[in-house]
Amino acid sequence: MASGRGKEAAPGERPASKRITPDYLRRAALHYLERYSVPAAQLQRVLLRKVERSCRHHGQDPQAFRTAVEEIVRSCVASGLVDDRRFAEARAQSLRRKGRSARAVAAGLATKGVERGLVAEVVATDEETELDAARIAARRKRLGPWSRGDRVAQRQKHIAALARAGFSLAIARAVIDDAGEGG
Repeated sequence: MASGRGKEAAPGERPASKRITPDYLRRAALHYLERYSVPAAQLQRVLLRKVERSCRHHGQDPQAFRTAVEEIVRSCVASGLVDDRRFAEARAQSLRRKGRSARAVAAGLATKGVERGLVAEVVATDEETELDAARIAARRKRLGPWSRGDRVAQRQKHIAALARAGFSLAIARAVIDDAGEGG
């Protein structure tokens, strides 16, 4: 049954894009921010994708909406709905609890569009924090003290796995050679 919004999409197809207006973009931004915490650059990418899709469908010029998107993002930042620092700190803490290295956290934040300077501030870490994250990663991947096989035979592979995850060689060796204490 039609919902009064026009033609229904066939199964497996996307519904037709709505015609873009500044009011529609503002509502779309607020709806997106209700569901996700994102930095300003990510919100701008999301809105520009919506503009691109709609303009392709309706034969409009996407550049005509670029200033509207920038204004909406600026207003979201000014009102506190978007806060890159708050996002970066929360995301960094979450990734560290999952056992991600400082390098992996920095790469993840940069991918989301957080500025380099802010990434450097948020990810600045001490050796103990990095060691804790490496222990979490090793436990999750069943490496070193948490492995079930022959630890001596697998030592180099386990060290290499932590090094590929972004941990320094010294940290990787310390965790793999550890007897499992401290974590």
